Order: sequence, then structure tokens, then C-alpha cells
Amino acid sequence: MNEIEELAQSFLLKSTITNNINLEELKKDFSNSLIDEYGIGLDEYMEFLEEKILPNCVNVSSPKYIGHMTSKLPDFIIDTSKLVTTLNQNTVKLETSKVVTFLEKESIAILHRKFYGFSDEFYSVNIQNKKSTLGNITSGGTIANITALLCARNSSLSKKEGFEGIDKEGISGALKAYGYEKAVILGTESLHYSIEKAADFIGIGSNNLIKIKTDEFGKMSIEDLNQKIKTAREENALIISIIAVAGATESGMIDPIEEIAEIAKKEKIHLHVDAAWGGPIIFSDTHKDKLKGIECADSITIDGHKQLYLPMGIGCVLFKDPTLAKSIEKSANYIIRTDSYDLGRRSVEGSRPANSIYLHMALSIFGRRGYESFIDNSIRKTKLMADIIKEYDEFELLLEPEINILLYRAIPIELREKTKSGTLTVKENEKINDYNIRLQKRQKELGESFVSRTTSKIKKYEDQGIVVLRCVIANPLTRDEEIKEILKEQIEIMGKI
Repeated sequence: MNEIEELAQSFLLKSTITNNINLEELKKDFSNSLIDEYGIGLDEYMEFLEEKILPNCVNVSSPKYIGHMTSKLPDFIIDTSKLVTTLNQNTVKLETSKVVTFLEKESIAILHRKFYGFSDEFYSVNIQNKKSTLGNITSGGTIANITALLCARNSSLSKKEGFEGIDKEGISGALKAYGYEKAVILGTESLHYSIEKAADFIGIGSNNLIKIKTDEFGKMSIEDLNQKIKTAREENALIISIIAVAGATESGMIDPIEEIAEIAKKEKIHLHVDAAWGGPIIFSDTHKDKLKGIECADSITIDGHKQLYLPMGIGCVLFKDPTLAKSIEKSANYIIRTDSYDLGRRSVEGSRPANSIYLHMALSIFGRRGYESFIDNSIRKTKLMADIIKEYDEFELLLEPEINILLYRAIPIELREKTKSGTLTVKENEKINDYNIRLQKRQKELGESFVSRTTSKIKKYEDQGIVVLRCVIANPLTRDEEIKEILKEQIEIMGKI
């Protein structure tokens, strides 16, 4: 097994992001559909890993990998993964997790208190109370969002006289019982695609996910939110939830949560905040005010594998009301019994590993100050990169970063003056789009560094789809020098494409 650890360490020490290999060639090595009759030896499989897998994995731990929301894991988390696997606890029920059940509830309470800030008495009553659910650990942000919206739906259409409940009669029966024509969700244009999955999951369909316009900074328009609420009421639609975003996946922008919360309270609508990316800003004394109003949210999503620096497969949803999750409660005779401590009673997922150990460990070892340091440094480096980009004629900064995601694009030499003067035509922007696609692809092929790309609606270009280079600066190993080198590499590539 030491050989596996050696392979892992050698992978992390790679100077490149990944091998430059054609995907059509790569997939040829994985065309077998037969299981070996007697199996192969461990040594032979280790050779396969060393030759075929590791060279072609993506080294997301590299300080020059700043394109997606994945980065270096703390060494103590990596070392602990073997223990978590060895324990093989299943947190769906107490009988297969025992003490981990209580550790998980404590982990959730620590996050809950940081966001909601209730009293000592509240937490002493609710942390380990069988009847209370302060949140769920999930397998990721997607399931966290789905869980929040399922709770919002069920609590909006709860059992009443003549109606057995949505879990018995379904969405159509529930809407009929309450006299609604349809049900909708309202959310900003920058919503994560998981919300579309959630709309499908809770039975309303993505056509009833109503998008709220954004302003020039990519934040939800309060004016349009009020108009969309008015329209929904006129159409006799149940508004299951308003969803605000704290750290949009594409841009990092944070919606005006405090104003949205006031509207949600006035209109008596469930407010969910998708803080999968930006939630950990709460640990920073300098930047936490950007989340002002989040304490009013009925539910909050946080994704552990992002800025909590945990492995893939752990997210979290928090509930302001400890009884909200009762609306999705299920039980069974052999597990998740009524009035038990079983965590599976009030969760969408069933069997889950004890990933809460990672969360509890990281919160304990880093503490608030540790996470504050990560957040503050990430935002500082992002602003540094933005300032450097402004100094180069070769680039155009498309949006001032709010936290630690940055959008910019490369400009071919013949269009730089028109870019500065704001006189680009649609055709010229299309040419710049193609230029950035070629640049990003070439940088990825070279494998020395990586930024991602996306297509965004930038207000200054009248909602034309603009191809942008997207940087996510969260890896604590990424230094100022690496940021400068990545930009210099892009300039070198621009001279050759």
C-alpha cells in the first residue's frame, strides 16, 4: 500500500497540469467490456495506474490550475481519507454510524451558528435533539439545493383537512387542494444549473423556474424580482421559493441578499441562498458583510469541496427552522425508525459515508482564523490579477471581481483600440470570441497552466454572448508570481495563434 502513497505523492509533485494527449487516442485505452475471469495481481494493476491513469489525470492541486472550483486538499484530510474508508460508517442510521451521527450534528451546528447566530440556549436545546434538524450533510451542493427546495415545496403544501399531504397526493393534487394553477421558483439569471435539476426533481419543471434579470454587475434586479412576484400572483401561481446566489459559479457575484430577504419576508416566501461557493466568506471579518442578510434565509447551501477545502462528495444544507426538514421525513421498520437519531429520516439521500469527519476535522484544525486567512488571501490575489490585467493592452477586464472569481478576455492587436473606445461591432466581438477559444484551448493543450472559459452576457456588450476567460483563485499554494506567469504565458500564446 506504500506504493499507492508513493504514486499519489509523485502525482502531486508534477510540474504540469496534465499530459498533452488527444482524447480520441486516450479513450482507446478504455474500450474493454469484459471482466477478467480470475483477476490480475495488485502489482499489475499498479503498473496500469502508473502508466495509463496518473499521467492523464488533471493535477487540480497545481498552483497554476486556476480555472475551476477545485484545488489542493490539506495533507491531514488526505491522510484521514484512509481512516474514513476503513471505518466504513453509514450515516443513514445510528446502527451503522453511532458516534459519527452525533459528530455530524455537531459539525452542522457549528456552521449553523456561524450563519444564523442564535443563542447558547437555542443550540444547547437543538444540536442533539431528535426532533430538531439544523441541516443535512449531503454528497454535494446539487443535493443540498434539491433538499432545500423539496423542504420548501412540502412546507408550502402541507397536510390539511381534506388533503393528505403532497407526499401522498403529489404535486397536482396539492396544487388543486390549495387552489393554485401552478407552482414556480424565482431565481437570478446566474443560478447554478442544479436548480434546474431541482425544479425537475420537485415536479414543477424547468419552465416554471422563472429567471430574474441581473443588473450591470450581474446581481439580481430587485425591480424585476418585484415584477416577477406580481406576475406570479396574477397567474395564481404558488411561489415555492426565491433563490439568491452568494458567489455565482461563473462570476462570483453576490446577490443583494438583505433586500431580497426583506421582500421574501413581506411576501411570506421561502428564501433559499445558494452559497455553495461564497458561503465561507462568513469566516472573514473583512468580507463577511458581503453576505449581509443571509441570516434571514430559510435555507442555505454550502459546498465542502469548494472553499472549505474538503474532498469531493460533501456538501451541506442548513435550515433556519429546526423543524423544516420534518416536511420530508420518512421512516422504515428496519432503519430510520420514528423518534430515532437516524439521520436518514430527514434527508433526500440514504446511505452516505462518514464525510462529516472531514468537515469536523477541518473546522477544528483551521478554526475561523484559518478560513479567514484563506478567504482574505484568495480575494487579495484576485484583485491583484485584475489590476495586472488592467495594465496590459492585450487584455480586457470584463467585470470587477467581488470575491475570488475573475472574468476577462484576450484582445487581438488589431482590435485593441476599438475595445478601449467601446466601438466594437457584433462581428468584431465574434472574432474576439474565436480568438479566446483558440487561446484557452492552446493553453490547456500545453498543460503548464489552466484557466477555464465560458460564455457570458456582459451588459456593456448589450447582452451579446461574450467568450470570457474565467479564473478561480482559491488554491492557497497559488502565489502572486504564478498569477503573473499565467498571464505572460497567455501573451506568448497570443503571438502564435
